Amino acid sequence: EACLGVAAVKAGLHIQGELDRMPRLRELPFDSTRKRMSTVHSLEKPRNGCGRVACVKGAPKETIDLCTKMLKNGEIVEFSSEMRREAMAANDRYATMGLRVLAVACRWLGPEDNLPAALRDYTPELIEHDLVFIGLIAMMDPPRPEVADAVAQCHRASIRIIMITGDYGLTAESIAKKIGIVTSAHPRIITGTERKEMADDELKAALKDEIIFARMAPEQKYRVVSALQANGEIVAVTGDGVNDAPALKKADIGVAMGITGTDVAKEAAEMILTDDNFASIVKAIREGRAVYRNIRKFLLYIFNSNTPEAVPSAAFLFSRGAIPLPLSVMQILSIDLGTDMMPALGLGAEEPEKGIMDCPPRARNERLLNRHLVTLAFFWYGLMESATSLGGYYLANRLHGWPAVKLAAVGPVYREATTMALASIVFSQIGVVLCARTETNSIFRTPLFSNRHILTGILFELLLIICFMYVPFLQEFLQTGPITGAEWIYLICCPLVIISLDELRKYIVRRKMRAGKEN
Repeated sequence: EACLGVAAVKAGLHIQGELDRMPRLRELPFDSTRKRMSTVHSLEKPRNGCGRVACVKGAPKETIDLCTKMLKNGEIVEFSSEMRREAMAANDRYATMGLRVLAVACRWLGPEDNLPAALRDYTPELIEHDLVFIGLIAMMDPPRPEVADAVAQCHRASIRIIMITGDYGLTAESIAKKIGIVTSAHPRIITGTERKEMADDELKAALKDEIIFARMAPEQKYRVVSALQANGEIVAVTGDGVNDAPALKKADIGVAMGITGTDVAKEAAEMILTDDNFASIVKAIREGRAVYRNIRKFLLYIFNSNTPEAVPSAAFLFSRGAIPLPLSVMQILSIDLGTDMMPALGLGAEEPEKGIMDCPPRARNERLLNRHLVTLAFFWYGLMESATSLGGYYLANRLHGWPAVKLAAVGPVYREATTMALASIVFSQIGVVLCARTETNSIFRTPLFSNRHILTGILFELLLIICFMYVPFLQEFLQTGPITGAEWIYLICCPLVIISLDELRKYIVRRKMRAGKEN
């Protein structure tokens, strides 16, 4: 309506003046079945005994089929078959250019039409026939500039986009090709009429290929959504009208338009798009993937310290006390409740990784805490930390005469050894938290200062472990003590060793991934 008003003003018409001269008496609103709307106006001067005129606009084919005459050069002539073909050919030319086309027609209403006396009794069946074809009007509704890039991201992420529109088929195809929804030269176009005649199995088979649904009524979305779900797909549906509500409710994720959407559509949807922009959906997918990965990074970091906490105790038990307990209970709690928390929270704020939209969606049945994460946490990072922790413990004893003397079980040397076991875990965790920022990408390609929360967490745990070593009341509480310069050098090397080994692992993983794609 807004486009038609602008076109009228550009053509030199005064809209309010025309309405004053031909006041509107009755409106027969648009509906998706008729694909047109009509208004009845009173004429300022009767024409051929007719005091009223019905103005009709709608989908070209549906409107042209109701026309029997044509307004040509100011005269009404018979609307021949040749003229119909020319009109539809013009419609197709405009449609292939991505333009949206309306047909405009009218009908003068006089006493001989035997219409009801009351305007409220006017119906489309009484008014919309024997029309006079006036012409076509084409409008450009270009996609937003960012949509093409958003569609490309979806394709890289193995997300299929299916266009379901009320537009004419050629218009839908032109727009779909322009923004990259379809890439084949001749994608299949199914109209609402064809869809009604399709069996469910036929529809399921058609949905496996590139396809466009054109001239579809909103309520027909429901069957398409059902067929996609029957094919095992996770389906997100966008909609704004009342008739979209069943499809929005049926979909795994219903997305209602926040600006143009009706209250009914918003109530039926799980998500409301406040800017009515498709690109925002893609941004939400990217953000959702990042949140999911960050939760897994958090779990990976939290769980990996369990192994180095358990291995020293296991060494004590299996040696039957020959190896004094390298970590006390309070020292273990200081890791879980003290040094671990801040860096772990920082991982939850990690920015999406580069390439996060270049991989397919995870499987529906994939668990958050899966075998890969558990293996990585306990048997990769965990064992490396266990090795550095026991190495620190034995280093402290070595500096005080071991193996010539027994491992210290009490006294200052024992405190120093347990402090090294504790500090080695903390320093190793610094390496782990930096490695956990990416799943396969090198951390050297990730800006160090892009996540200040992690850096704050690292600084916090360093200050905490220093306090554990040198603050007297904490020394008594945790049974810790100060360490030597050689031991500090060992601690500084711990995160470097962790990072180096993990970079090697990630490099091997990336090579395997590239080889898999090439094959």
